[in-house]
Formats: sequence, structure tokens, C-alpha cells
Amino acid sequence: MGMANLQRMAQQMQQEMLRVQTELESATVDGSAGGDAVKATVTGKQELVSLTIDRSAVDADDVEMLQDLVVAAVNDALRASRQLAEQKMAAVTGGLKLPGM
Repeated sequence: MGMANLQRMAQQMQQEMLRVQTELESATVDGSAGGDAVKATVTGKQELVSLTIDRSAVDADDVEMLQDLVVAAVNDALRASRQLAEQKMAAVTGGLKLPGM
């Protein structure tokens, strides 16, 4: 394989990675905790865009429980976001783990 072919392949991979990154910016995934009492939505770029708390989860005498549910829901959504990003990038890189991706 010549140097020109390698360079062309690298450029194609870079363009595909940029496309996937753009796609991830608009993709959203959900996470939840407490039987869906708390729901979080994050983008594929791992930015929290929505947090929904069901009234049943609000208890003035147990604020710590609500805090724990919020943290759990956000972490669940972030895990889903990372998994989505890994799947999309693996499709581009053929499963090759690239630093920072």
C-alpha cells in the first residue's frame, strides 16, 4: 500500500470521525433511578440537557434520598452516553481505541 493510499484512508477516517462527533452532539440518551422517579437526559457529548423529578420522589424529610436519585440518574445517563460514543467511534475505527476518543 502506497503512502498516497494511506494518506487518503487517514483523511477519510478523519472525515468520518468528524461526522460521528457532529452526530453525537445532537444525539440524546436517557438514564433513570428510583423506578423512573428521577430521569436524566444527556447528549452524546455528555452534557446534561434535562432532569425530571416525579413528585413522588420529593420528600422534605428525606432530601438525601432525592440527591442520591439525581446522582444515580445522571450517572446512568452518562454511562449510556459514553457507550453510545464508543459504539459509534468503533464503527469508524474498526474497534481500534484511539486516545481522547
